Amino acid sequence: MPVGAGAPVVPTRRAVFVDRDGTLNPDLHYLKDPSRLEVNRGVGEALRLARAHGYLVICVTNQSGIERGYYTADDVERIHRRLNELLAPEGARVDAFYYCPHAPERGCACRKPGTQLFEDAGRDWGIDFATSAVVGDRALDVEAGRRIGLLTCLVRPRGHEAEIDREIAASTAAPDIRADSFGAAVYRVLARG
Repeated sequence: MPVGAGAPVVPTRRAVFVDRDGTLNPDLHYLKDPSRLEVNRGVGEALRLARAHGYLVICVTNQSGIERGYYTADDVERIHRRLNELLAPEGARVDAFYYCPHAPERGCACRKPGTQLFEDAGRDWGIDFATSAVVGDRALDVEAGRRIGLLTCLVRPRGHEAEIDREIAASTAAPDIRADSFGAAVYRVLARG
């Protein structure tokens, strides 16, 4: 038997887990058409810097529109391909996308604040959660990050500060970092090393 056979693999890679709608791009509510996709200001530069500092970029997103019949899994895949096409000119990309297709009432483990998709990504990519972070614009992003041991970052996009603050106040998890932009959140993650 080879030396080390059967020994558990120790996760060694770090990642910035990112939400999609409202974080990487404007939340257009059940986005189906890739031609409508835009990337939020500063996202490309921030993702490029995160990757340059050795972080994987993993998108974890709830896409209940699939189960609700608003769009298909193929539509979601097209949106994700388009997102990386838009990021490419800035030397940025998302390394992997994980999404939950279920409606909230399903109560599945993959829908944030559930952690199943994070766990799947951790296994697939060898991610060390203790040295990784999550950046999102909702309390459920923060709650999921807390449950799995990530540094949590809340982005409060302009015009939505009061709504997000109310949501966070009503939740059980306060973020480690609050920022007014995605770029600012990622820079603070990188500053923590």
